[in-house]
Order: sequence, then C-alpha cells, then structure tokens
Amino acid sequence: MRDFWIACGHHLLDRSASGGLVVTDEYLKAYFARPELMPPDDACPVERRLHRQLLADPRLPVGDKEAAAIADADARENWQFVLAFRNLLLRHPTLEAAYLAMVRSGSVNLPPLFMNQLVHVILRNALDRCEDPFQLRAAELFFRPQRILSHEHLLLLGDEEILGARSPTPVLSLMSMLGATGDTQLDVLSEENADGYWQRSDQFDMALDLTGGGRGQAALADAMRRWISHLLGIDVTIEPLTELRNAELTWYVGLDSEATRIGDRLWQDESLDDRTAGRVLALFRLSFADPGLVVNAVGHTPAYLILATTSDQVVRMKPQNLVTGLPIKHLEAAT
Repeated sequence: MRDFWIACGHHLLDRSASGGLVVTDEYLKAYFARPELMPPDDACPVERRLHRQLLADPRLPVGDKEAAAIADADARENWQFVLAFRNLLLRHPTLEAAYLAMVRSGSVNLPPLFMNQLVHVILRNALDRCEDPFQLRAAELFFRPQRILSHEHLLLLGDEEILGARSPTPVLSLMSMLGATGDTQLDVLSEENADGYWQRSDQFDMALDLTGGGRGQAALADAMRRWISHLLGIDVTIEPLTELRNAELTWYVGLDSEATRIGDRLWQDESLDDRTAGRVLALFRLSFADPGLVVNAVGHTPAYLILATTSDQVVRMKPQNLVTGLPIKHLEAAT
C-alpha cells in the first residue's frame, strides 16, 4: 500500500476499534509547535508560559481568562482558536465524532483552516488503501479550494492556493504541448502521469480534468461515496450525470454555497439564466442501498448533488453538506 497526504498528520493519530481516528498527544503537540503559535522574542510572559506548558502537557486545561490575558491581540486570537479546536477533539472519542458533532450543531465557529485540516485527515482515513490517484486528486476538492482553468472543451481545476502563489495566468502542461507559453507549469492528471501523484500528493500541484463524462467526475463520485460510508455508515451509489432533464427534484444537496442557491431556485421552479446555469460544473444522482433509511417524504426517489463555481471561477466544496443534507433517518455512525 502506498502512502499519501502525509502532511495531514495521520501517522500521529491512533485508531479506535471501529476504525476512527483517536487524538494523541503527538498530534496536539504538532499544532502547538506551528509557527503561528511560537512566541516571538517580545511575547508576554503569559504567552510564553502557556506555550511551554502545552508542549509539555498538550491536554492541560486552560481557562478562558488565561488565554484572554495574552497581551498581543493576534496571538491571543490564534491561541483561542487552537484551544477551541483542541477542546473539541478532546470532548469526543474520535476525530470523526468531533466533526459530526460540530457540523450537526449548526454553528461552526472554527476558521476554515481548522475545518479543512480536520476534513483532510478524516478523508485520509476514509480513503485508506485507495489505489486510484484520480479519486485522491478529486478528493482534494473536499478541503482545498479550486480554480477553474478552462481550455477549449475541457473543464480543468487547479489548486487555488498553488495558483495564487504563481503566475496569474498559469500554463498547463497540456497547453504547453499545444504551444502555449508562460512560466508556470501544472501537470494535468492523466493515465500517463498518474503514478507520479504518490510522490506529489502533498504538493497539490496537479490539475484535475472534471469534464462531464470523464474520469474526474466519476472519481469525485467515488470519493463522496466513501466519505458518506465512513462517517454515516450507509451505502450509497453516486453516478455523474451529463444533464438533468425532466427529473423529479424531490431532494437535492448543494455541494457548495453557490450550488445550494442554484438548487433552491430549481426547487422553487425558477428558470436559470445562461450565466447562472453555466456555473453548474457537475451533477450527480445518489441512490440508497437501503431505502428504509430514507425519510418517508423522499421514498425510493434518488437525491441529486450539485457542484457549482462562484462568479470568480472558484470552487469551494462543503463536504459537511453530504453529512447534514441527506434525507436519511439514521445518522449515528462515527464514534
């Protein structure tokens, strides 16, 4: 079995009997050793003492007043966030259970950075033993915003952070072969270079072809299926659709904020203008292996999943919608 996403820290975690991730002192210390929390030379005594104590005992109880006493406002905010994150993990038997509790609460008070890191490591666990680089690259959408890189009839996605650190007009290796010029190279994941993903999985520097009817959408469907199975313990079938015509939209899940808005309009029988409809990147049909788990109002009809892009061509997937948005009765799986 080949490893991937090593930087998410999954090696620092233990496993429960049911396969969930169990927080360890080593995992917590990795957060306290982050550069954002390293006290600078002019840090106040409270911050220095707190950092020293938590590196020695990462489970040490810390009162709100102690964190609030840190003099520097930015440092104080950083510590308050990381302590809230630590406390969330310590309140639950597994990281999966902590994540479920948070997204089901309806109030996510953690910054996106912490949410994405939690999704990253849980998804690494869900995809353990996966041997398909296409599925792994597609799964990066769960925790890494993507930017659309259109090229002729292809729908290509590149990592937004990687692109932002490079040229504003990146050149894909696919385009390079066609004579394009530029100083930024992104390889489009293909059958020819897929084996190289394993060495580059922590670099997030391979583009994904998400063109309808292609392997990218099928890989994303598989990743979503495994995410649902891992967190909710239910079996579903997810199939990509090239179009949605005359379908009974009994239930839908927007996979991002823009898709939710579009789904709401379709639900209300509103027509979509061409510009709005053009923001829909992918459609999926989800069917349940056990219809008895589905709420009565839905019955045996499938649910539909919608993925869209913002007006500035960025895809920010919200994987929690696959946990909280499905029409199912039974929600207790991850413990």
